[in-house]
Amino acid sequence: MTNPLTKLLSERDWLMADGATGTNLFNMGLESGEPPEFWNVDERAKIIKLYQGAVDAGSDIFLTNSFGANASRLKLHKAEDRAFELSRIAAEIGREVADKAGRKVIVAGSVGPTGAIMQPVGDLSHADAVAMFEETAKGLKAGGADVLWLETISAPEEYRAAAEGFANAGMDWCGTMSFDTAGRTMMGLTSAGMVQLVDSLPNPPIAFGANCGVGASDLLRTTLGFTAQGTERPIIAKGNAGIPRFEEGHIHYDGTPELMAEYAVLARDCGARIIGGCCGTMPEHLRAMREALETRPRGPRPSLEVIAGTLGGFSSDSDGTGSDAAKPDRPRRRRARS
Repeated sequence: MTNPLTKLLSERDWLMADGATGTNLFNMGLESGEPPEFWNVDERAKIIKLYQGAVDAGSDIFLTNSFGANASRLKLHKAEDRAFELSRIAAEIGREVADKAGRKVIVAGSVGPTGAIMQPVGDLSHADAVAMFEETAKGLKAGGADVLWLETISAPEEYRAAAEGFANAGMDWCGTMSFDTAGRTMMGLTSAGMVQLVDSLPNPPIAFGANCGVGASDLLRTTLGFTAQGTERPIIAKGNAGIPRFEEGHIHYDGTPELMAEYAVLARDCGARIIGGCCGTMPEHLRAMREALETRPRGPRPSLEVIAGTLGGFSSDSDGTGSDAAKPDRPRRRRARS
């Protein structure tokens, strides 16, 4: 049977994903250090509101509140035995919302990193990582997720372990990494390296790409890095809504809906098929993104100068591949319009 996401991708030029999970939940009262996944049980109505906000804003895909629902992260809260339960409930709530949408909406089971460093650098073994990802995947599967959505990964070893765990659970998946260190992930992988990684997997993702990072401009430069490899696999772009600022005890992102609308159109023109937001992206941003994608015609693939001029300069001179050293007249400091 064809995965519903694959079917939707075959019918549409682009799909819109959702926005932030953490930022929206903090605005609903989540306290710093409190596991968001506990709210699947303790604050069910707020998780419904989170999902419904994305659907009402026009998202074709929304991620479940299960980013940290793995034994490694939950152990910090003495809840390592709840990974399956919290993942299942996150997907069950998502299924409930999606099935009432009146249109096809994909429930994507969010799977974040373990938070541990894998061997040989760290202590987490491949086998243990696979088991953790498999447990979360099985919980999301039991809850009715259409597809798994691996996100914010830095290490290729962890990406491979997740892919194996997902295969053991019998689930299709998508997977993004976070490029936040001069065009590389924290563990040094470039956009070109990620394409090679994805192509080397025995069960590659339906779609792959980048999320989070240091700003929308950098993320789109990474997106261009993916397309430059000639990949035909659908690409995901899920960038932050501007740059974070710490105000009155909370982190705020200064990207306006207008800025995120520009980002969405540029992401599409860069070659992304699935476009969404990450940290700081609220329903009002999503509504502006959806309107722009629906009403503005497709344009040529943008240059780095066009991206920087529209969204702000890059945080580094290079994307890590050595093929796009910054020109002297290109803005060197990242910024966002507020």
